[in-house]
Amino acid sequence: MRTEQNIIFKKTDYICPMEQTIPAKQLKWLYFFIALAVAVNFSGLFVTIMGPDAALYATISKTMVLHHDYVNLVVNGHDWLDKPHFPFWIAAISFNLFGFTTWAYKLPGILFLLMGALYTYHLAKSLYNEKIAIWSVLILLTAQHILLSNNDVRAEPYLTGLIVASIYHFYKANIQNNYWHLLAGCIFTACAIMTKGMFAIIPIGGAIVGQLIITQQWKQLFKWKWLVAIILVLIFIIPELYCLNYQFDLHPEKIVFDHTHVSGIKFFFWDSQFGRFFNTGPIKGGGDPFFFVHTTLWAFLPWSLLLFVSIYRFIKTGIKNTKGQEWYCISAALLTFLLFSASKFQLPHYMNIVFPFFAIITAQYLYSVQLPKSIKAIRITQIAVIAIMITLICTIEYFFYSVITTSVLTILFLLYVAMIMVPKIVSHDGIQRIIISTVLVSFIVNVYLNMAFYPTLLQYQAGSQAAEWINRHDLKKYPVMQVEDNAWPMEFYLNRPVQIINPDTIKSIPENTFYLYANPGVIKSVKTKGWQLLIIDTLQYYTITRLKGSFLNKKTRESQLIPMQIALVNPPGMPVLNKLNINPASVRKPL
Repeated sequence: MRTEQNIIFKKTDYICPMEQTIPAKQLKWLYFFIALAVAVNFSGLFVTIMGPDAALYATISKTMVLHHDYVNLVVNGHDWLDKPHFPFWIAAISFNLFGFTTWAYKLPGILFLLMGALYTYHLAKSLYNEKIAIWSVLILLTAQHILLSNNDVRAEPYLTGLIVASIYHFYKANIQNNYWHLLAGCIFTACAIMTKGMFAIIPIGGAIVGQLIITQQWKQLFKWKWLVAIILVLIFIIPELYCLNYQFDLHPEKIVFDHTHVSGIKFFFWDSQFGRFFNTGPIKGGGDPFFFVHTTLWAFLPWSLLLFVSIYRFIKTGIKNTKGQEWYCISAALLTFLLFSASKFQLPHYMNIVFPFFAIITAQYLYSVQLPKSIKAIRITQIAVIAIMITLICTIEYFFYSVITTSVLTILFLLYVAMIMVPKIVSHDGIQRIIISTVLVSFIVNVYLNMAFYPTLLQYQAGSQAAEWINRHDLKKYPVMQVEDNAWPMEFYLNRPVQIINPDTIKSIPENTFYLYANPGVIKSVKTKGWQLLIIDTLQYYTITRLKGSFLNKKTRESQLIPMQIALVNPPGMPVLNKLNINPASVRKPL
């Protein structure tokens, strides 16, 4: 037994599964699958950023860099009070290094998630053993919403990595009295708070406090090091408090949420978190106590059914001998799950932050299964899940008609063959074969989504398509106006500023040549005012984050599309084409 595990027994008195030596060949295969999982998580790196949220966050970070202002969060020239600064700072650093590109925005989020996978490995290995640690990483990196969030990057990849890192270091500080670990835990916790707000401390505090209470380590609860940790975290979040105070508290005259005298610091500590929880803040929502149950059912695929069984078995076994197992993971996960379920403001991606702990709980359960009857039940369950997932993407493709290249088809075919053949080659262990098959079906689904489905879907994100056309064809860099005030994809991808206008005050536009991106009704209203215009392109728009069957079905899709147009506009009496340095033949007629 490793020295570190001896420390665990001494400090917590729970029984860690005995370490089994993993055969070298099998170990290489497992790390190979982890490498493939990392590659699949990167497969959406170059897929166009989706609106509204991810494109909004990218635009805020772009504005930071363009204006050299890393204190004020600004959207369309207005003060923006919603999320803390940390993910915007990190994305801005990436933009400074690599430019305003899709991959420069997504890369930091994916790296933070991979950092979370690394810490998941270390936490699981410290609590259990190497095989459980490897399985935990594979489960985490193939959970469906983790892969989706590494394509549609928001705050969650950052937060997932920061929270599991915090818990790992606080766990080490608890069992070893190591102050470097305490310091690291405080730094990661502060970054997590500066990513999502004070609710980030729920899984972190829940893991440590839950472990100590359930195992009745009362004296450990009141160690002075925890007071030091609280003080350090408060010190480390000073950059966020400074920015909020500078932008809002020092300027009570600013209008935010239709009110003046809005405190950014109060919003940070209360309204953005507890205000949403109790539905008393400026941002409100509805609540369903079972929302995260059915969300987890699909978001943690292909492992969700095993997860529910794992939690049940963990609690059933644990209550008989509370000191016989660790409680860090279940405390972090269930406390967060229950509080989010009681909240009035709920979104699917909120649960990502506890997926590392779900992964460890699931892995340790699979490791503990020995009875042939139980292994058979798990095999049947996962075969059913695999069949459903394969059937689902085949059904989607049958109706949707993605643009699939030969190389993508080849990859999908090879993965399908591997799912059938490789598990038998890699291992004689029935459970490990099931895990490998399940991992491979996740690869199949998400290679299809990231390399075929989403690239095709994003052709209907008209704002980014319009920006691409203007960037490629406009040689004179005319100004660009748009009517929609939430068309963030266009604002991010366009290589110049975008001015938001109100169609009712269109006459206030400066009298010089410009592009107008708007729906045909607005274009028509401009024409009636006597302006000369040329329809450059007509694009088809759909809110791609709200998919419906009538849109996914190619035969009925047209009825769901909204036309958006790019027009070159000139003052009355000035011909347009003579002012535009493009080939008239390249101008598309309206669809």
